[in-house]
Amino acid sequence: MANMTLTKTPMPEQDPNVRNHNFKEVALGYTAEMAVEEAKRCLKCKKPKCVEGCPVNIHIPEFIAKVAEGDFQAAYEIVTSTNALPALSGRVCPQETQCESKCVRGVKGEPVAIGRLERFVADWYRENVNAMPEKPQSNGIKVAVVGSGPAGLTCAAELAKKGYDVTIFEALHTAGGVLVYGIPEFRLPKAIVANEVRKLQAMGVTVMTDMVIGKVLSIDELFEEMGFKAVFVGSGAGLPMFMHIPGEALRGVYSANEYLTRVNLMKAYEDASDTPIIVSKAVAVVGGGNVAMDAARCAKRLGAETVYIVYRRGEAEMPARLEEQHHAKEEGIIFKTLTNPTEILGDEDGRVKGMTCIEMELGEPDASGRRRPIPVEGSEFVLDVDTVIMSLGTSPNPLIRSTTPGLEVNRKGCLVVNENHMTTRDQVYAGGDAVTGAATVILAMGAGKEAAAAIDQAMQAK
Repeated sequence: MANMTLTKTPMPEQDPNVRNHNFKEVALGYTAEMAVEEAKRCLKCKKPKCVEGCPVNIHIPEFIAKVAEGDFQAAYEIVTSTNALPALSGRVCPQETQCESKCVRGVKGEPVAIGRLERFVADWYRENVNAMPEKPQSNGIKVAVVGSGPAGLTCAAELAKKGYDVTIFEALHTAGGVLVYGIPEFRLPKAIVANEVRKLQAMGVTVMTDMVIGKVLSIDELFEEMGFKAVFVGSGAGLPMFMHIPGEALRGVYSANEYLTRVNLMKAYEDASDTPIIVSKAVAVVGGGNVAMDAARCAKRLGAETVYIVYRRGEAEMPARLEEQHHAKEEGIIFKTLTNPTEILGDEDGRVKGMTCIEMELGEPDASGRRRPIPVEGSEFVLDVDTVIMSLGTSPNPLIRSTTPGLEVNRKGCLVVNENHMTTRDQVYAGGDAVTGAATVILAMGAGKEAAAAIDQAMQAK
């Protein structure tokens, strides 16, 4: 019998005043009983619109039906038939604007908690089975994947299933890309990412770290000297943007990328870590996206007494997920919206001692469709902070395009691809943030999956 409750089954969480002092996962996940109860809210639509909203086309009603029956292993097998990384997407995918936004249960209540159920299924399998996949029979064709973020991992998994000899080249010393350097432990435990990488290796994928393509090896060398027949570039968008206001060179000013990398990848929050990071009393994070929320929440956990989110538009215009905004507020983060920095102030030692801001009001919509923020004359004030974190977005690093003849980019520095994800260089494919600019994990996964299918089709045609 269907569960006609109008609201989602709540997911247990750490208390906000406890979790803002630790890096343990905030959301604790469903129990089996909770998962079954929530799965029974699904109406098993004959034409499920939820699948249309999923970038990797998970068979959503089918896997949820198995959860409702208590057959969690079958549910996992259905999910992983189309999604290589369910434990990751179940945690960080913006389901509320994708699959769940299409759910008919959302018309007169809350949609089915598709993301929570996906996470439950993946966690149940890892905790109760966690069988490593078998290595498929090799077809003898070598494919290189540049970058081990969500696009690269997905592309590698899809190709490995088909027997390709895949090698991932990762610039950092740990595989996972933005999943390990960008997303905090309290949102995505790194042991989960490591487990997904081990699954790839069990399928025969070689993972080479500390390999900066464009420096250690060029794409030309991958083809000409190493015998790869195709290359997928999933190198992300790791080049931070700044405001170009006075004071950005002061000590105590970070890009969000650097700050989060020190915290997440280099474990600056651990007592034994030798990664330097400023211990702050008051922090301003400039920006309103998910990365800004992550940086602010990390700063709070590192001991900052006061943490501000400074955003030039209103709260309704914030691009961050509502869940991330909600969690940040619960943890004591102060939102200063309709506020824009104009100068970062320094002391005689070159350290941040404050930030001059001006209040904003919203005018007519700009090219993006959002109302343009306009400064309010005479509204300047100084925010008393000792650390400023700039979270204004990122763009692709120019290293690969500058060392690879024939690669075209758009005005934002993103690689240009056709409908099959091939760049302007023959048999060089690309996807994820290297193509779109900073976007979501699930969109990058979708691009990696589509590119793998295009690579396979091209190789089979030869």
